[in-house]
Amino acid sequence: MVPNKKSAVLVDGVVLNGPTTDAKTGEKFVEEACKLIMEEVVLKATDINEKVCEWQPPEQLKKLLDLEVRDTGESHDRLLKLCQDVIRFSVKTNHPRFFNQLYAGLDYYSLAARFMTEALNPSIYTYEVSPVFLLVEEAVLKKMIEFIGWKEGDGIFNPGGSVSNMYAMNLARYKYCPDIKEKGLFGLPRLTLFTSAECHYSMKKAASFLGIGTQNVCFVETDGRGKMIPEELEKQIWQAREEGTTPFLVCATSGTTVLGAFDPLDEIADICERHGLWLHVDASWGGSALMSRKHRRLLHGIHRADSVAWNPHKMLMAGIQCCALLVKDKSDLLKKCYSAKASYLFQQDKFYDVSYDTGDKSIQCSRRPDAFKFWMTWKALGTLGLEERVNRALALSR
Repeated sequence: MVPNKKSAVLVDGVVLNGPTTDAKTGEKFVEEACKLIMEEVVLKATDINEKVCEWQPPEQLKKLLDLEVRDTGESHDRLLKLCQDVIRFSVKTNHPRFFNQLYAGLDYYSLAARFMTEALNPSIYTYEVSPVFLLVEEAVLKKMIEFIGWKEGDGIFNPGGSVSNMYAMNLARYKYCPDIKEKGLFGLPRLTLFTSAECHYSMKKAASFLGIGTQNVCFVETDGRGKMIPEELEKQIWQAREEGTTPFLVCATSGTTVLGAFDPLDEIADICERHGLWLHVDASWGGSALMSRKHRRLLHGIHRADSVAWNPHKMLMAGIQCCALLVKDKSDLLKKCYSAKASYLFQQDKFYDVSYDTGDKSIQCSRRPDAFKFWMTWKALGTLGLEERVNRALALSR
C-alpha cells in the first residue's frame, strides 16, 4: 500500500496517497467482533447460569484490563482479547436477574436496529443527510402523541428523560416569557415551579442549569402511596404568589422512581387551568402503561398536559437511549424556543420541503436516530405485542 517515490502525493509533508486503514483487516475484525458479541452477549442473554457480573473492585479491574492507549496500534488478536474482557467484566443488563435500574432485558429487534444505525452513523438534523431516520422519528412521535390522547402535537427524541424534563421546563418558561430567548434572565420576576416530593432529581438539576434556581423548586407533599396531594399543590401556589414569586410550571410524575406512584393528573390539570400554569408530566417510566388498555387508567388525564416525557427504553425495552419529549402545542413552539437559524445547515432554498429539517428544534446539533430502535421493535411486535409486554411486567410484579 506504500506508493513509490515517483507517485507519492505530498502536502505539508504528509503522503496523501500513502498507507490508510487496511479495509480487509478492518472487515475481518468487525466480523469476528460481531461473532463474539453473538456468542458472549446475545446467546447467553437468557441463561441464568451465567453471572450478572464478574465483579471486581476498581483498582483490581484496572490491573485486569489493559486500559492504556499507546503510540502504536495493537494487534488483531490483542484487540479481540480486549473485546472479550470488556464483555466479561461488564454488567449484563439483559440477564434475567439484573434488577438494579429501571430498565433491563434484551430486545432483539432494537439491538439489530442499533447495529444498523451504528454502522450507518447518521445524524438527524436535516432530511438530506438522514432521510429515512427523520421520517421514522416523525412516524413514531405521531403514534406516541395518539396514545397520549392529543389530536395533534410535536416532539423530539432526546438523550435521556432528564434532558426531556429540562426541555419542558425551558419551553414552559419561554411560553410564559418569549423575550427570555434574546434578553436573558434580566428583568424576569422570580419564577417558581411545583413538583412532587417524590419527583425525579432531574427537576432540581434542570432548575439549576436553566438559572431558575433549586430554591425555586417547590416540593409538594405526597400521600402514603407517594402521589402528589392536589390540595397541597394549590396551597403552595397561593403561598408562592403571596410571597411575591411567579408560578409558571407544575411537573406531575407518572411512575415515580422509588415507589412507582402515579400523580392524579386530572385534579392537577384542573389546578393548572385555574392558575394558568404549564403542566408537564414526567412519564419517563410510567408512560409505557399507555400502551396497555388494562393499565392506561393509571395516566388518566394525561391528555390535558402541555408536555410529556416518555422513555420507551424502560418498560418497552428499546435500547438505551430512547427518550421522547412530546408537546401538545402545534404552533412550532419547540422550534421558536430553540432555533438558532444556522444558515450553513438549514438553508431555506433546498430541493425538498425544508419542514423535514427538524434539527433546529433541538438544543443539539448532532443527534442520534433513537426513534429507529423503538420503531423496529414496534414493527416487529405490533401494538398488541407491546401491550402484552407491559401487562406481563405488571403481572410479574404482582
